[in-house]
Formats: sequence, C-alpha cells, structure tokens
Amino acid sequence: MKIIKLNAIDSTNSFLKELAQNSALKNGTIVVAKEQKKGRGQQEKNWISEPLKNLTTSVYFSNFDLKLSHQKYLNFAVSLALFDVLSMHKVKDLSIKWPNDILSANKKICGILIENTIKGRKINNSIIGIGLNVNQEKFPDSLKNVTSLINITNKVFDLDALLIEVMAKIKDKIQLISLKKYQDLETDYLNVLYKKNIPTMFKDSEDVLFMGKIIGISSLGNLQIELENESIKEFGIKEVSLA
Repeated sequence: MKIIKLNAIDSTNSFLKELAQNSALKNGTIVVAKEQKKGRGQQEKNWISEPLKNLTTSVYFSNFDLKLSHQKYLNFAVSLALFDVLSMHKVKDLSIKWPNDILSANKKICGILIENTIKGRKINNSIIGIGLNVNQEKFPDSLKNVTSLINITNKVFDLDALLIEVMAKIKDKIQLISLKKYQDLETDYLNVLYKKNIPTMFKDSEDVLFMGKIIGISSLGNLQIELENESIKEFGIKEVSLA
C-alpha cells in the first residue's frame, strides 16, 4: 500500500487521475491531503472540508475483472466499506443514501466519488475519492444536515489510523467483486439503503414533485421507485432527488 501525503491540493481525485495518465501507477496507490481546496462530490458539487480536521483521500485500483454492466457492484462495495468502518466506531442510525452518501441520523457524514476508466466492455481502473467528516465540529451555514464523527461520538480521531481502517475495508469489499459475490453486495446494500420501502416525496429533474418509495437498484445502477399507481420508474443520478 503506497500512500502519498500532501499538505494541500485542489482535489485528490484529480491529482490521482493526472498521476495515472503520466506514470505507471501501482494498484492500491493512495493520496491523502491535509487540505483539499477544490474537493469534488457527485454531480460536480464541491466538497467543503476544514483543513487538518477530516479525511480527504483517494485510492487507485486497476486490473478489475468487472464488466461495465456490473459497475453498480463497485459502488455497493465502497459504500458498504465506509458503512462498516463507521459501524465499528459505534456511529448511530447509519444508512446509505443512493448512490453512495453515508448518513447518520439523516445527516451526511461521508461522501464518495468513483471515477472509472473504461476499456472495451470492462472497467480498466477506478479512482475512489472519499470525504469523511471526522474532527470538524462546525460547518458553514450553506451546508445543511451534515455531521462528523466528533459531533456524534464526542471523541477526537487519529486521521492516519482511520485512513488505514478505511482502505483495508475497501480492499476487503472489492475482493468480494473478484470472487463475484455480487448478490451478497446487493443484499447488504439494499438492507441499509436510506428510505427504502418508505413512502417519500421526490423531485424530478424538472422540479416536479411526486410521491413514491424506493424499492431497489436496476441492473444499470439506476434508482427504482414505485409510484403511487404501483408502476415502477427508474431514475439516473441527475434525474431525481429527495424533495
């Protein structure tokens, strides 16, 4: 496990991506930054993090034996890895908000950004970015419903030790992909999926509100929502949000 430690960087994902393009990057290479100035989340959103307080890191995995049509299992594996680490630290009321935000008591504690490089019909390599709120106690007013490990547990965490735990668990979960334990990953993911089977108000990409309940994830990784008329509709990442 090679770890590259940086004082400050725009984005750990962007740094690793550029490194992979310009050199023969070793499988499992990790980049961790004390300060991330332009952290990226899902849908081009910024990830705001106080310097020296949180875990902002990315890891490079290559040589996947994973079909492009099965890429949802990579998302399941990484999400469950973070879920398991936080469970070990007694974080209460954990759930995974589709596709891969980790919540504690309905508040976001961790975000994940997975960027894949495709070769043929398979994932050739992947850069997995993680932003975990750890020792930050106060957040900007613009960030709603967020929390951190210290706010939940009243304990200060060693970021280096936490990094090792997270990466070890991700490696374990990705091993399940190599063993083609797809159904195990899907079952575990759906068991902790936020708002699953609970009637909920959603908003589509045109800001139209509708009621429905999450029932699963399609083969393409889309969210499956059962509507009030009992029909099932699929939504991609930019097509639906909780109202």
